[in-house]
Formats: sequence, C-alpha cells, structure tokens
Amino acid sequence: MQIAKHKVVTIEYTLTDAAGEVVDTSDGREPFSYIQGTSSVIPGLEAALEGHSTGDTLSVSILPEDGYGLRQEALTATVPRERFESDGNLEVGMQFQTEGESGLQVVTIVDLDEDSVTVDANHPLAGATLNFDVAVVDVRDASPEELSHGHVHGPEGHAH
Repeated sequence: MQIAKHKVVTIEYTLTDAAGEVVDTSDGREPFSYIQGTSSVIPGLEAALEGHSTGDTLSVSILPEDGYGLRQEALTATVPRERFESDGNLEVGMQFQTEGESGLQVVTIVDLDEDSVTVDANHPLAGATLNFDVAVVDVRDASPEELSHGHVHGPEGHAH
C-alpha cells in the first residue's frame, strides 16, 4: 500500500542538522505514526513520503520553507525579568508556555541579565535545513474514528 492522503503511516526516523548532529530520532523508542494529509508532520517530509510503501527507505533534506519556516526576528522580544514567575533560577535554553496574540506559544530564553530576559517564540528548528533518514514501517487505511479525531489510535484505541 502506498502512502497517500488519509493513510496511517508508521516510520522510523533520524533527524540531523546541517552539521550532522542528531536532533531527534525514533531509535530506541516506538516508531512514529501519523495520518498523511492532516498536517501532522512538516510539509516537506509529508511530500517526500507521498507514494512510498512499507519497507522503503529514503534520505531527504528539507529546506526551512518546507520545515519549521524561516526565522522571524519579530518573534524575539526582551521583557522585564519580573514578568517571569520564577524564583530567579532562569537559564538560557529554558522554555515557557505563554499566551500570545495567536493563542498559546512556547518561548525559549535566548539571553538574560539581572533586569531583562530575551525570549524567542520561533520554533527551535526555524531557519534550519532538516536532514531525515526515514524507513517506512507500515502503511494502512485510517479508521473513520482516527480521521474524525485527526490522530492515530493505538491497538487498544488509545491516542499516541
């Protein structure tokens, strides 16, 4: 069966950055399952997998425009340190969930001093070319329930 819209796709993958460093991998974990055509994975990976079948392997480089987007400097802001409900243990790299103009968003601390904190709401992989090594483990039809919920259900009917 080929990967097409509304098929449940199960993959094993390793994601590396331009320097060849592993950013994310399914190695040592359960393979990743998603429904093709529901924007569950980045557009470039979904497009690269379209038409592939169980047992196929592929290596693909995805440009930022088809990944997590280009970096937007407007998503970086410096705010007074007292806006953080913390006991002062703030560190560069910490992430917080905040209420933004478009709903909940995750911001990462990229710089701080005694008075202010610089946060970045860009996805950590925005602007990055993503290199995926993928093995297609399984392709099957999505159930009506999975399609209505928009995510894959496990063997016991639980969402992953």
